[in-house]
Amino acid sequence: MNTQNGIVNPNLTLNSQGIVGFKNAFYNLTEPDLMTQALLRNEGELGVGGTLLVETGKFTGRSPKDKHIVVSDEIVDNIWWERNARMSSSAFDLLYKDMLEHVRGKDLFVQDLYGGADPQYRIGVRVITEYSWHNLFIRHLLIRPQKSELETFINDFSIINLPSFSANPAKHGCRSETVIAINLEKRLILIGGTEYAGENKKAVFTVLNYLLPEVGVMPMHCSANVSKENPQQSAIFFGLSGTGKTTLSSDPDRVLVGDDEHGWSDAGIFNFEGGCYAKTINLSSTSEPDIFKTTSMFSTVIENMVYDKKTKELNFEDDSLTANMRAAYPMHYISNSSASGMACQPSHIVFLTCDAFGIMPPLAKLSPAQAMYHFLSGFTSKAVGTERGIKEPEPTFSTCFGAPFLPRPPEVYGKLLRDKISKGGTTCWLVNTGWTGGRYGEGSRMPIRVTRTLLSAAINNQLDKTEFVKDPNFGFAIPKSVPDVDPSYLNPRETWSDVSAYDEAAKKLVNLFVKNFEQHVPNVDNEVKSSLSL
Repeated sequence: MNTQNGIVNPNLTLNSQGIVGFKNAFYNLTEPDLMTQALLRNEGELGVGGTLLVETGKFTGRSPKDKHIVVSDEIVDNIWWERNARMSSSAFDLLYKDMLEHVRGKDLFVQDLYGGADPQYRIGVRVITEYSWHNLFIRHLLIRPQKSELETFINDFSIINLPSFSANPAKHGCRSETVIAINLEKRLILIGGTEYAGENKKAVFTVLNYLLPEVGVMPMHCSANVSKENPQQSAIFFGLSGTGKTTLSSDPDRVLVGDDEHGWSDAGIFNFEGGCYAKTINLSSTSEPDIFKTTSMFSTVIENMVYDKKTKELNFEDDSLTANMRAAYPMHYISNSSASGMACQPSHIVFLTCDAFGIMPPLAKLSPAQAMYHFLSGFTSKAVGTERGIKEPEPTFSTCFGAPFLPRPPEVYGKLLRDKISKGGTTCWLVNTGWTGGRYGEGSRMPIRVTRTLLSAAINNQLDKTEFVKDPNFGFAIPKSVPDVDPSYLNPRETWSDVSAYDEAAKKLVNLFVKNFEQHVPNVDNEVKSSLSL
C-alpha cells in the first residue's frame, strides 16, 4: 500500500529508487501523522508540549570515517581524496542491492523536500527512511515544498536510510558496519548501521558543497542573520559544531536566516535548510529563550536527552547519554526567523572558534589576507560528543570550518570566499567562544553574555572608531575597549595568572598553525602565507 498524506494512492511507486517488495510506503506525511507513527512503533516517547523524545543508541554523533564517495570517471579529478574515503562503483552496487533486499516487507517513510531556499540553486531530495522519526527530523531540517509544488516535484537526489542494515566491509568496500555512501554520478545516497539522524542533513550538505561551486555559489558551514532595522546589514558565522553558530545567530535583535548551512551567490545569501538542529546541553530560558522554547513545542525532536520518566521534564545538565544532545525543529519555531531563508550580501563575516588552549582573544578584526588564512586553517576544538570518541575538547584544524563535508579541495572554496569578500567589501572578525584565563581544565569558558555583547558591537558597526592593538602572536587587531564589556576579557594574556605559561602555550599554538598551513602554501599568495606576522 502506498499512501500520500494518509490517502491510499496505488499509482505512487519507488521504482525510480529501485525499491520493490516493501510493505507500506507513507508519502509526505505531515507532523501529526509522523508523530503518531513514531509513537505507534515505539521509536520514542511523547514529551512535554507534544515533543518526540528519542535516543540514537551507540551512535550519538556523526561517523565521519564511515562516509564514502563513489569513484567515477565523471568526478574522480574533482574530489579531495585526502579527506574523503573512496568506494568503488562495484562495491556501491553490491551495497545498494543488499539494502534493497533488506527493505522487503518493511514499512518505509518518504519525504520530498528541497535543499536550498533560492529556487535558482536548490535541489529536490527524496528521503526514504526506515524510521518515522527520521522522516520527521528531515522534514524539519530541509525545506518543505508547497502542496502545489509537490505535483511537479523533481527529484534530483535520493537518500535511503536503513539503521537496521549492517554493512559488510569486505563486501561493500567500507570501513565498518556503519556506512554513508554518496554516489554523485547516480545521485543516490545510502546510509546504514546508524540511528543518528544528523547523517541525513550532512549528506545533503556534502552534495551541495560539490554542486554549487560549479555555478559560482559559495557553500558555507555557517549560520546567518540580518538586522531588523537595516535589511542591508547581514552577517554570516562560520564554525564547526559546538562553536556557537546556532546560539549566536539566534539573536532577538536580528532576523535569523539559518543556523548551519548557507550558499553565497551574486544575489546574496540563502539558507540550505528549513529548520534548526540545536545543541541543548546547559540550555537555559535566560540565556537562549527562543531555542529553549522549542524544546516544549509540538513535534520538536528531542534527541538523546535525559528526562524524568514520569513528568517527561528535560534535564539540560545531564550528559550521561551524550554531550551532543539536540533539538530539531522547523525554522518558524524561532519567532524572529526569516520566512524566505534569503538575505542580502553579507556586511560581516565572523569566524567562530572554540579555543581549548585559551590563547585566542574573544574578538579580533581580520584583514582580508588574515581572513583567508583563518578560513583555510579552520582552527577550533572538537566539541565533546559531536563525534564518536570525543571525551574532552580536542584542538583541531578543519579547513574552511567544515572539512568533513567538503568533497572538493579546500582551495576551491577558499578562492570563492576571497572573490566574494573582495566584491562586497565585507568586514571579517574572529571570535573565540572557548576558554579564557587558561586552557581547558584550568581556565573557564567564555561567558555567552560577553560573546553576545562583543558580536553585537562588531556587526552593528559600533567599533568603527575604536582603537585596536596588534596581537603579537597572530597579527590581527584586538579592540582596546568595547562598550559594556570588562576590558580584562579582551586581551587573553592578561586573563592568565601566569603570563609566562600563556606565552609558552601561545608559542605552541602558533607552531601548530604554521605546521598545519604548510598544506595550503603552494596554493595561496605571499600575503596570505605571511598572515601570522601581518
